[in-house]
Order: sequence, then C-alpha cells, then structure tokens
Amino acid sequence: MSFLKLSIKIIIKIVFVLLTASTLSNGQNLTEETDTVFVMQKSPWGAVARSAIIPGLGQFYNESYWKIPVIWGVGALFISGWVYNNNLYEDYKDLFIETGNNTYLSYRDFYRDQRDNFTIYLVLLYMLNLVDAYVDAHLYDFTVEEDFITGS
Repeated sequence: MSFLKLSIKIIIKIVFVLLTASTLSNGQNLTEETDTVFVMQKSPWGAVARSAIIPGLGQFYNESYWKIPVIWGVGALFISGWVYNNNLYEDYKDLFIETGNNTYLSYRDFYRDQRDNFTIYLVLLYMLNLVDAYVDAHLYDFTVEEDFITGS
C-alpha cells in the first residue's frame, strides 16, 4: 500500500474519532429527540427574495427600518456617480472622434473606468443588501436576556 493511501486512511480515521468523541462528550445520544422545536419568526430566504426584487424590502420585512434610507441613499449616490461619469465619457468620446486629440482619448478612458467602478459599487451594494437581509432574518429571534425562556 502506498504511503499516500495509508496517510489518507489514517486522517479519515482520526477525523471520525474526533467527531465521534465530540458528539459523545456533549452527553447527548444522536438518536435522542428533544421535546421543543424552534421555529424562526422570519424566513431568511423570504427576506432575500424581497430584497432581490426591491432593495430594502427585505430590511422592511425584518423590521430594520433605519437601513432602508441608507441603502437607497448610497444607491442614489452610486447611480448619480455613474450618470455623471457616463456623460463625461460620452462627451470626451465625441470630442476625440471629432478632433483625434489624444488628450481627449485619455479623458475618455479615465471617465469610462470611473463609470465602470460605479457599476461595480452598485453590484456590491446590491449583494450587501441581500446578505444583510439574510443575516438580519436569521438574527431576528436572537436575544441576550439572562432568562430567555420566561423573558424576565
């Protein structure tokens, strides 16, 4: 038997022993059923679906109302930056076509790159919106009270 196969078998056995030991050290049997079932109040994927349709709607669903103007404000800032840079890109593109001046070419390339950066920022904001809705729905039921069963 080769050394590599022997090493892989040993590693698999060690991982199995460690997982079994950690499970048994908890004092719980794997077949033991608990008599309480936790049901989440908010659906994480429902929040993501809402935020995918309209950014901020998942935050509204999760009752994190203060995040909605932040998402919309930053989104408006990125959209206005995109429009501004796109307009300058178009202007310098037309000037370069008319004159052939290389200075206009470098300005055109600069504003195209800036416009593309704002596109990336918008996509990242959209993804962050989705991740925030998902995490916020998961943490909706989280409590830090001393006695979380009775609430006192």
